Amino acid sequence: MDSIVSRLDIAHLFCELDDFYQHFEHYWQHQVQLPSMPGERRSQSRLSLSEVMTIIVAFHGSGFRTFKEFYTLCVLPHWRRAFPNLVSYSRFIELMPWCLMLLCCFLHTRKGDCTGIAFIDSTPLNVCHPCRAHAHKVFQGQAKP
Repeated sequence: MDSIVSRLDIAHLFCELDDFYQHFEHYWQHQVQLPSMPGERRSQSRLSLSEVMTIIVAFHGSGFRTFKEFYTLCVLPHWRRAFPNLVSYSRFIELMPWCLMLLCCFLHTRKGDCTGIAFIDSTPLNVCHPCRAHAHKVFQGQAKP
């Protein structure tokens, strides 16, 4: 399978994400924050948040249909040299929510200016019941019955 992951420079991707994380962490330390709830704490992990984000971003360019396939068939057997402290699949799933906000912020810093029409999702959209498809004029030629 020729995917972007086979051509992806994991070290470069990690450096981009780690640099962003270092700047973000420095910025975050100087912001007024709400007090944490009693008993709320994040357990330490062998993987850094930068490593978790790198694996998640690489998955989206991998061509794998599910993250579990990607992690068990690509990351665990082949990326152990790049990530010597890899954790099990179930532990990785527990770590993923911790980097959601970071990934959203990273994406926001990497997006370009909107130059007109922007597409968020290209999922086919059924716009009418199949028996009325011949009479539907709004998406004529584009709608799938």
